[in-house]
Amino acid sequence: MKRRALLRHTPLALLAVGTLLSPRAFAAAPMVDIWKDPNCGCCLDWVKHLNANGFATRVHDEGNAAARQRLGIPAKFGSCHTGQVDGYAIEGHVPAADLRRLLKERPRAVGLAVPGMPIGAPGMDGAAYGGQRDPYDVLLVLADGGSRVFSSHR
Repeated sequence: MKRRALLRHTPLALLAVGTLLSPRAFAAAPMVDIWKDPNCGCCLDWVKHLNANGFATRVHDEGNAAARQRLGIPAKFGSCHTGQVDGYAIEGHVPAADLRRLLKERPRAVGLAVPGMPIGAPGMDGAAYGGQRDPYDVLLVLADGGSRVFSSHR
């Protein structure tokens, strides 16, 4: 009986999934190019965070040092992965909500950075960390190499 009920509802479920994954919906999702080490698990968890929050991603498993330099992020803001979305550089474990805010407000800047790898930031928040959350800031990286706090996560 349960199998029949499942089969009876499957077409609706597939229709709903098809709507979510339609080419039109995918095209509307902002594309984030990401450069990372091929063996980094936290980077992959950050990619999953972005995907779960409406971003499309394209991953380049070739490391991120060259991308960071090419995109204008000073080494002092470095982390384990570097991204680019709609002309902005993204360094480290930046939450998807901050990316959305950046794309909405469009400040004059190089991009956003979360230096290092703070525990509790997206991608650094898995079960292995036991629910620990360290406070951290998302920095707006300016063209002169300086920065200011874009958002604080406490």
